[in-house]
Amino acid sequence: MATGVSVTSSSIADRFKQRTFRIPRPNSRSIPYELRLTLPTRLQRKSWKAKSLRLCLVMEKKTEDIIQVEKENTVDSADNIKNQVATSRVTERLARKRFERYTYLVAAIMSSLGVTSTAAVANFYKLSWQMEGGEFPLFEMLGTFALSVGAAVGMEFWARWAHRALWHASMWNMHESHHRARDGTFELNDVFAIINAVPAIALLFYGLSDKGLIPGLCFGAGLGITVFGMAYMFVHDGLVHRRFPVGPIANVPYLRRVAAAHHLHHSDRFRGVPYGLFLGPKELEEVGGMEELEKEIQRMIKQSKGS
Repeated sequence: MATGVSVTSSSIADRFKQRTFRIPRPNSRSIPYELRLTLPTRLQRKSWKAKSLRLCLVMEKKTEDIIQVEKENTVDSADNIKNQVATSRVTERLARKRFERYTYLVAAIMSSLGVTSTAAVANFYKLSWQMEGGEFPLFEMLGTFALSVGAAVGMEFWARWAHRALWHASMWNMHESHHRARDGTFELNDVFAIINAVPAIALLFYGLSDKGLIPGLCFGAGLGITVFGMAYMFVHDGLVHRRFPVGPIANVPYLRRVAAAHHLHHSDRFRGVPYGLFLGPKELEEVGGMEELEKEIQRMIKQSKGS
């Protein structure tokens, strides 16, 4: 660029010399002394043109460099601001997650200890009351044990039916909070745990109020519902959704399959199946989802190793 401009300037100067200085050069004596001092020579004109030309080129290049540097600085500063904002948001989100997990862990421990201690005291009180008088109430105790196991197993079928027929239907407004990103420690769907706890407390209270086979059966039913609720909390809330750490429970192979099956329920790959929790792998087998279940299990294993 600089070479082209210099050639052009020289050609213009040659033309200027040819056209301007063809007239007879006046005698230096006829020019006044003051005018002779101010009139530049030919060498001075050339040097002035060259210097002014170089000055323009240097200033143009320098201006382009300054603009480029300013653009780069502006882009860098904008990127730095974006990175700082993103980092602060990630840090804030992680801190909020840790606080939520800690809060829910405290709530889970307190509720577990409270329910366990209450159930233990109730069982001790019920057994000591049954043994009064020296008689061994065999049928009442067998009925209590049978209803405890039966209620715990039956709650899985009840939860599966209610999950499909109620929670994903008329009660979807409450259950929807469980299928979207949770904002806070608790969600509206946690109300269902309280709803299931009401009949369990009522049955336990009635079973402790009197002797006999019927109160014993009611006590066993309330105890079974309580056991299922505790197991559901640790597996569903702790293992599946990681609302609090569960320790070695995550390494139990069948519970890992249960967690993977419930993840597929949230992905809605099989139209919501499985709706149950502990029998979720069996439901997936019935609809041909075992291949997807194995893939989900492998994904969970890789994720746990990476974390």
